[in-house]
Amino acid sequence: MILFKYLSKQVYQLLVGIAITLTTVALFSRFIQYLSQAAIGELSSDILFWIVLYRMPDFLLIILPLSLFLAVLTTYSRLYAENEMVVLFNSGVSESTLLAYTQLIAALILVSVAILSFQLAPWGLRNTETLLLQQGELTEVDLITAGRFQTFNRGHRVTYADRVIQNSSGQRELQNVFVAAPVSTSSVGSRIIIADRAKSLISGRDRYLELENVRQIEGEPGQSDFSISHFEKQIFLLPESEEVEQIDGEATLPMSQLFGSSEPRLIAELQWRLSLVLLIPVLVTLAVPLSRVRPRQGQYSKLFVAILLFASYILLLQICRDAISRGSLIPWLGVWWVHALFLLLGLGMLTFPNVGDWFSLGKTND
Repeated sequence: MILFKYLSKQVYQLLVGIAITLTTVALFSRFIQYLSQAAIGELSSDILFWIVLYRMPDFLLIILPLSLFLAVLTTYSRLYAENEMVVLFNSGVSESTLLAYTQLIAALILVSVAILSFQLAPWGLRNTETLLLQQGELTEVDLITAGRFQTFNRGHRVTYADRVIQNSSGQRELQNVFVAAPVSTSSVGSRIIIADRAKSLISGRDRYLELENVRQIEGEPGQSDFSISHFEKQIFLLPESEEVEQIDGEATLPMSQLFGSSEPRLIAELQWRLSLVLLIPVLVTLAVPLSRVRPRQGQYSKLFVAILLFASYILLLQICRDAISRGSLIPWLGVWWVHALFLLLGLGMLTFPNVGDWFSLGKTND
């Protein structure tokens, strides 16, 4: 029990640090992507936090197994390098016992990944999909940020509003509006519109922008032939909204709809979710023998190769999932052969210690 507590503390301290670092990088990267979409008017800035929050369980599905794999590998490599493993083995602890302890340590991560894979990740993707679908229903007025020039209609129109307020009816309204757009898609002429106020109108599937007290200038840039018009009110049709991120429908389905299905896409999704759970014990079986290093060998000598192994593992699972979804891989074989392959590799390294040396990039110092 003392050994189990010691190993658990060492592994989890490093695991938490790795997981926080990877999660921060993943969330920051995705947030920057969404922020750039909001800056050009493809997304409303109000939902950025919620989209990132709902996507977090999906990120953790890969981050937690990777963090566990690296934590076990690095912790045990350090124990080997500092001769603590030699003391343990001389005290009667076998490598099989060490593997069993490590599997128990990983049980918490296995349960967490199961909850994420079966419940939280599909729930988060469903909420993300709902938010993104709602974005498709927003008009240009809903996406405008005060004091910023924003492009719409794939860059053909630029809109600016000095202020954004809620009018007496609770509708979003733009004040001191500037719009620059071509007269037509086939014309080189441009149209500059300056209006005191603007609001959106929705009629069925069509969306309109209504401007009040409008001054309009039309002409060709660089030419003196232009016209100036004034309207009390002007309404023009807005194009369809920009395409937003697409989420696979299967990824949002609850587990109850996946079990017993004969549809290839649903079978592929079910096997993928189960694979993320099976990933944990297989990675532990790989990490324990892979962590062996010689006393004068660098404790990080196998880290790069270990990351390549993990990436290869995930890549093969994704390839098999896509193949099942297309119907080009029989479901009974599915992703299971990938797990079997890496499990046999881990067991092979346990049985034949010299196999693990093949994965070392470092050299023993004489």
